[in-house]
Amino acid sequence: MASSLKNLSTHSEKNLIDISQKRFAILVSEWNEEVTEALYHGALQSLLEHGAKESHIISQTVPGSYELSLGAQWMAQRDDVDAVICLGCVIQGETRHFDFICDAVAHGITQVSLKYNKPVIFGVLTPNTQQQALDRAGGKWGNKGDEAALTAIKMLGLQQNLK
Repeated sequence: MASSLKNLSTHSEKNLIDISQKRFAILVSEWNEEVTEALYHGALQSLLEHGAKESHIISQTVPGSYELSLGAQWMAQRDDVDAVICLGCVIQGETRHFDFICDAVAHGITQVSLKYNKPVIFGVLTPNTQQQALDRAGGKWGNKGDEAALTAIKMLGLQQNLK
């Protein structure tokens, strides 16, 4: 759904579980830092508001969105991490670089999630402009970081309900 039709910080309460004992890793791309830091703060705040303990949240940076996949793999392989949240921003440019990076990151994050059977969340913005990114990182369309954190919680809820 286009974010112009839905605020990214709005969510349903379905599959929200007690996460007080869950452990999360948040990986944040350093590239487009103004945007990714806002995404990080949204994700962190959402986890804390929904009951995560600050001591159960590991936060690390990676140089760019491309590196999120390997960083996610290193975090997902840890026994003390229940879910990984990947946050980044790749803004459309004049070359096909955007397409290659976005495709690689989406594919890589998906593969890590399947390999480790854990939620590994794609919280990567792929806007056309810097303003669109800011609008989705705490601006008029909410915060994709909030959405990524809630997706992690809901996937852990689904996993728990299926056991």
